[in-house]
Amino acid sequence: MKSPFSNLGVTLPVLAAPMAGGPSTPNLVAAAARVGGLGFVPGGYVSTADLAERIDQTRSQTDAFGVNLFVPQPLPIEAAAFRDYAWMLQPEADRYGIDLRGLDPVEDDDEWATKVDLLLSQPVPVVSFTFGLPDPGTIAALRRAGTLTVQTVTSPDEARSAQAAGVEVLIVQASAAGAHSGSFTPQRLVERPITALVTAVRAVTSLPLIAAGGLSTPEKVAAVLSAGADSVLVGTALLRADESGTSAVHRSALAAARGPTVLTRAFTGRPARALPNQFTERYSDHAPFGFPAIHHLTIGLRRAAAAAGDGERVHLWAGTGYRDAVDGPAGAILTELAAKAD
Repeated sequence: MKSPFSNLGVTLPVLAAPMAGGPSTPNLVAAAARVGGLGFVPGGYVSTADLAERIDQTRSQTDAFGVNLFVPQPLPIEAAAFRDYAWMLQPEADRYGIDLRGLDPVEDDDEWATKVDLLLSQPVPVVSFTFGLPDPGTIAALRRAGTLTVQTVTSPDEARSAQAAGVEVLIVQASAAGAHSGSFTPQRLVERPITALVTAVRAVTSLPLIAAGGLSTPEKVAAVLSAGADSVLVGTALLRADESGTSAVHRSALAAARGPTVLTRAFTGRPARALPNQFTERYSDHAPFGFPAIHHLTIGLRRAAAAAGDGERVHLWAGTGYRDAVDGPAGAILTELAAKAD
């Protein structure tokens, strides 16, 4: 099986996705490397200092890893819409003594510039981008530093733009993926099966392709590799792994749930796939687009709910294949998913 990361000793065609917010720990990234795979340190939702520490923790265990960054691609929100949604959510926040009504929208860029500076001053083997496309100058600078650059795309048009900007590898993400869509245009998501999406993207580019979204069994992995992907990226399959930092309430929900997942922007103002709960049922139809402002609005409530074991008011990110997720060592999970790859 060929790999765009073969110079890092990557032989397994199943890679570990970056899962921001806790699940992707340095130990999970290292576990992927130990079985010939590759994992990514998530750079989203953490400070530059915290990211540097996590990189150091990962580097102490393996030389084969990547870092994922959220590209600033804001969905600005009008103050009135933000206030209306805050008032709507206040009864949920009242359970934890949190006041949402006096908050102003936060439209930050997740410390983009300082994180890029970190990765230029202390280069890592691989950097991937999601939510948007960096400027060609940033991509070129990382490449000069010896870093392989990877871009998440969700359509052939995005793939063309990424190739033109100079990235070297594409993650082709279907809407079946858990958590946030990496779409450049989240207001206009297109749902397409992963094999069809890989075929469509392969028709417009010769860059190496990593398929992502709903790849939860060895059979699904083999099928998408046959469709033209060079590797696959899995996240939901690892949420219950021993090395994952997934919260207890999230693990319990994954084990107990049986119904379909939902696409919702209720938690962050950007579409993400999750297990349904009372929060998604009550607010998905009312939540405005507004990232990162809605993320910052709800983060305190979500953290309080997770700490209290309240699975009805916390984001339970999950892809469509969540029923196939199992407990156990991450390396064994990744190896099993690759069992039928040619």
